Amino acid sequence: MVDASNAPEEGILTHLIELRDRLLKMLLAVGVLFLCLFWFADEIYTWLAAPLLAHLPEGSQMIAIDVAAPFFIPFKLVLMLSVFIAIPYLLYQIWAFVAPGLYKHEKQLVFPLLLSSTLLFYLGVLFAYYVVFPLVFGFFTGVAPEGVEVSTDIGRYLDFVITIFFAFGIAFEVPVATVLLVAIGITTPDDLAKKRPYFIVAAFIVGMFLTPPDIISQTLLALPMWLLFEVGIFFSRHMLKRKDKAAAERDRLYDEDQADAAAHADSASTKRDGKSLPAPDPDEFGP
Repeated sequence: MVDASNAPEEGILTHLIELRDRLLKMLLAVGVLFLCLFWFADEIYTWLAAPLLAHLPEGSQMIAIDVAAPFFIPFKLVLMLSVFIAIPYLLYQIWAFVAPGLYKHEKQLVFPLLLSSTLLFYLGVLFAYYVVFPLVFGFFTGVAPEGVEVSTDIGRYLDFVITIFFAFGIAFEVPVATVLLVAIGITTPDDLAKKRPYFIVAAFIVGMFLTPPDIISQTLLALPMWLLFEVGIFFSRHMLKRKDKAAAERDRLYDEDQADAAAHADSASTKRDGKSLPAPDPDEFGP
């Protein structure tokens, strides 16, 4: 006979074991990617530094201030790149752990949000590398005073690049945040559309704080945020239309079920002992 008092403890222990297994899988995935990429650390850093190297004056090059920087900076880059590449698998493990405790409508909402947020984050990073970096580094190297040699430290360059990557990756999550706010009922697409001017001003302010102090990078961050805000409003309207359509369909099915139940109840009331009752005589209760 099973002791009911031990059931909650066994349930918690099962969840902890599953959480441990999934964390180990996540660490193993990052570790495998790290071991595969570590041998190409120098080539990866050279690729990352290409936008800056292309705009350095002839004869200039990057420098390493710290003694151990030539080893630890590529090591740090490869480790972060391994986590970056493994993000879809990491999110899948998180999704697989929490999915059994979600309702059906929550699963239908969470999984598309996870997928779209991952793709948008990658898109923001690619936009920063291929569009923002050439313009920003061209601006910085072009405004150097006469007689000043531009030589960037590899550690500081990596910190700068990672900051820009995260800034643009998070900024490109605006559609996901917009749809999520509408889905949980905090706001509506119409309210968001009315606040569009405030959002545009806020986008330029965010661009001013998250990007270097030049109008080019600030504008390159603010404009995509505004466009993605409009995309979020569009998809939130579409989501509400689908939700209203599904609610109307449920109400129609409910009304049909109620009508069928009432019809069955009326037909059953005209029977007794499995036999149909005779139709009432209209003159039986006459004067």
